[in-house]
Amino acid sequence: EVQLLESGGGSVQAGGSLRLSCSASGFTASSACMAWFRQSPGKEREEVAAIYLGDRRTYTADSVKGRFTLSGDSAKITTYLQMNDLSVEDTGVYYCAAAPCIAPGQRTAVLAGGGSFHYWGRGTQVTVSS
Repeated sequence: EVQLLESGGGSVQAGGSLRLSCSASGFTASSACMAWFRQSPGKEREEVAAIYLGDRRTYTADSVKGRFTLSGDSAKITTYLQMNDLSVEDTGVYYCAAAPCIAPGQRTAVLAGGGSFHYWGRGTQVTVSS
């Protein structure tokens, strides 16, 4: 059974930083893709960043590029989303997601921001105040 455990959410003032972590179990790291999505009030769910753990290549959404950095530890099957210079618009529930990325086409889609993810965490709240 695949399980995703998120941590690191919280409240911060605008301009501050937070680091989210997501650890997966029941997965083979070498062929895993993981991602972070967010659901902000009144907005559609948005993919923030994704990573292929096999070679640690990443995708980052334009809305957070230059402020958010996604990294991964394949040995621990864990991803870290470092979020800097946070703004009120970054407020929302952040969800970790994962999927097997065995086929090259799957990896290509993930790294283009269009991957499909089978497994989801429960989410962690990020609140940024002005």
